[in-house]
Amino acid sequence: MNTTENRPKVLIIGSGFGGLFAARALKRADVDIQLIARTTHHLFQPLLYQVATGILSPGEIAPATREVLARQDNVQVELGEVTAVDLDARTVTASTLGVPRTLHYDHLIVAAGANQSWFGHDEFADYAPGMKSIDDALELRGRIFGAFELAELAAAEGRTADARAHTTFVVVGAGPTGVEMAGQLAELSHRTLRHDFRHIDPRDAKIYLMDAADAVLGSFDESLQRKTRTAMEKLGVDVLLEAKVVDVDARGLDYEDADGQRHRIDALTKVWAAGVAASPLASQLADQVGLEVDRSGRIPVRPDLTLPGHPDVYVIGDMMTLDGLPGVAQVAIQQARYAAKKIGSSLGGRASLDRRAVDEPFAYFDKGNMATISRFRAIAEIGRLKVTGFVAWLLWLGVHLVYIIGFKSRITTLLHWVVSFLGRGRSERTVTQQQVFGRLAMDQVDGLAERAGRNLGWRQQGKEGRPDLD
Repeated sequence: MNTTENRPKVLIIGSGFGGLFAARALKRADVDIQLIARTTHHLFQPLLYQVATGILSPGEIAPATREVLARQDNVQVELGEVTAVDLDARTVTASTLGVPRTLHYDHLIVAAGANQSWFGHDEFADYAPGMKSIDDALELRGRIFGAFELAELAAAEGRTADARAHTTFVVVGAGPTGVEMAGQLAELSHRTLRHDFRHIDPRDAKIYLMDAADAVLGSFDESLQRKTRTAMEKLGVDVLLEAKVVDVDARGLDYEDADGQRHRIDALTKVWAAGVAASPLASQLADQVGLEVDRSGRIPVRPDLTLPGHPDVYVIGDMMTLDGLPGVAQVAIQQARYAAKKIGSSLGGRASLDRRAVDEPFAYFDKGNMATISRFRAIAEIGRLKVTGFVAWLLWLGVHLVYIIGFKSRITTLLHWVVSFLGRGRSERTVTQQQVFGRLAMDQVDGLAERAGRNLGWRQQGKEGRPDLD
């Protein structure tokens, strides 16, 4: 990184769509950029479900942030989890493997994103993992493919009820992620695995898609909602609406219907695709500027995406709320570019040539919504245009290829899609016990980050030259 002592420093928190596109938009700005994130990769979150169902590898949707920005001389990428922001001091506290450090900034872009929300029942996560990270997707892959393996063993031993429970899958949340996940589970059981077992028929798998709302894809036009539900049912997915999950355990879940009646589904594999909660940094920032976060933990921002009294601080993406904007990638991308222009404008130079664009408040250009249901079948809503079926599926393929970062990733993703959609194969079916049980085991370790840091020699070593793990 080429730095200049007197150049302004732009600190970016997060390597998602908001953070990455903000850094790239500042490529020609006369600033030093420091991008810090708790992972080393940029995650293309809309395709996580394809990692979970064996279509894509993690690397194809999660390129290394450092590699993506390697040719941008004015940016430095760092690994660390931001734990505190002091707006008055213009400092950020970050921690890497338990070791804290303080970073200073002249301009701050907070794009820390959102986490999964279990609506106040975090204990559900032990049995119904979310789908917000590579770790989540790999854990779900292990649970899904492992469920068929355990069902085969149970059926071979004559334990029919256990085999049935192992091949019952419940997806909670009927938004785009839930619909796409349920559709791929149907494809997996009906096409990919149909000839692979001797004691079970994967086509007998039961797949439930449930939501407390009264429609699937609540953000789409009603006609597309109805077509999606019909298509899901044709795939063999049981759609349960106005169904509120009230309890989750290892063997299944309980839910209440619209009449308040309680029901039970025995299913060992549950996928939680409902609800998000903004990064805790949003609440922390809100306390400092006298604002209140909404039910999802998002902080309200000014029309120019800044915080009251702090024109040098931009909050973008899933962390903020403004004019009812949806929590989708396009919002974060457009906000990132807007914030970059505002910063460039304050410096003068090339980035400030279009004064009118940066003096106006942020305006979101809605490029439409898309969701895939199964192979060759999707829906798309672009303004007044409503597209379904194969044409919508081609649109979906094209859009997602465009936003995958890196030429190599686009080519390998396309090849995997050819294998999975034209044929029946899925090349990413390798699973390990570590993938399935790693998260639960890590949750049991107190001070995990600090212990890991000492184990790697990141902290001061003991008398014998070895990390002190006590």
